[in-house]
Amino acid sequence: MATKIEETYIKNHQNSAKKYQISKNIFPNGVTHDARNLEPFPFFMSHAEGTRKWDVDDNEIIDYWGGHGALILGHAHKAVTDAVSYQIKRGTHYAASTDLEIEWAQLIQTLIPSAEKVRFQSSGTEATMMALRMARVFTGKNKIVFFKNHFHGWHDYVQSVGSNDAGIPNEIKNTIILANPNNINEIDNLLTHNNDIAAIMLEPTGAHMGWIPIRPSFLFELREITKKHGVVLIFDEVVTGFRTSIGGAQKLYGVIPDLCSLAKIVGGGLPAGVVAGKKDIINTLEIGQLQRIAHYGTFNANPLSAAGGVATLNTLSTQPINKSANAAAKKLQTGLNDLLSKLEITGTSTALGATVMLYLGIHFDYNNPETILTPEQEDISNNLLTSHQLKLAMFNNGVDGGPRFLLSGVHSNQDIEETLSATEKSLMQMQSEKII
Repeated sequence: MATKIEETYIKNHQNSAKKYQISKNIFPNGVTHDARNLEPFPFFMSHAEGTRKWDVDDNEIIDYWGGHGALILGHAHKAVTDAVSYQIKRGTHYAASTDLEIEWAQLIQTLIPSAEKVRFQSSGTEATMMALRMARVFTGKNKIVFFKNHFHGWHDYVQSVGSNDAGIPNEIKNTIILANPNNINEIDNLLTHNNDIAAIMLEPTGAHMGWIPIRPSFLFELREITKKHGVVLIFDEVVTGFRTSIGGAQKLYGVIPDLCSLAKIVGGGLPAGVVAGKKDIINTLEIGQLQRIAHYGTFNANPLSAAGGVATLNTLSTQPINKSANAAAKKLQTGLNDLLSKLEITGTSTALGATVMLYLGIHFDYNNPETILTPEQEDISNNLLTSHQLKLAMFNNGVDGGPRFLLSGVHSNQDIEETLSATEKSLMQMQSEKII
């Protein structure tokens, strides 16, 4: 039986429902990205600007997804749209090198501490795939250590350790070791008793964009233990790059990995991926080496993505975008915690850089960065019914966000106040439905 929240969603989004009837006969589940799956049907958008987007039913929405985290400048930022508009008239693809790719790479080198050299791809998935191959070639070893629940894209290696492993050969699964985060003794034991480990890859703020947080001290421990054993340390900064801080999590924590993967913000909202890191490892691509990686890709560093990336990174470098985004995130986090207290709801909100999390059903010390969730807390915080109803309720009240909020540098005080009002309404509706 549908909840009142679901009934309201259906009533207020009839055009999205009609679009879904068409799309589900074209695409599996009617979507082109798993994260866009939504019951009873996904919402469809028509346009966006700044912090707002409008759906096909003319509902105005405050956006906290920002292109799945790619839009630290907000939607249709003038610097990006001007740069891309200028470039598109000069050509979209030259099948040749450009000045833009040099400028883009130099900006990355300036901002990302580990970036001695870089290589462009077209997505985060491609970037993590390349980083793993570089590590295997550089070390001459085969196995990779991943951490439980950490997300690194959808290629075979990174998907082989989860429940979505259909179609992945056992030969690949046998090269992957799944470890528990925050336990350096386990990692030390693994590396001591297995001499075929090429790399360790992780999300440096914790699984699923930091939803399951990791101890910052664990990063220092990992850095030391991987150096000791000659294992390549890879930070997947596809989300955290330029968001956790302008130089990513590695800049924020002062822990420099051997390699990192970048995407999302690095392309200014256009398709882009990057592997950056130590030149000796990146140079496994150079012609003339005995063990060399061949790397192609029609859209590597294509002029439109380069233009968007240069415009975005220049803006981040010259304007207080990160400072504004972080301040907005802190204001939202504080307001959410005040709301939970006011409504007598067990929960916690955290903020790291320009990312805010809202955990319903658990309380922990969010002021202590070394705090980690217990397995029981993880299970409670991952309640799919609660998250689903929150998403629908928030959307009904004019916000695309919750329980995760990805902020931009243009989210205003008014945006935050309206968001807190929408959240209060949504939580009260969930209380009346006895969902929380």
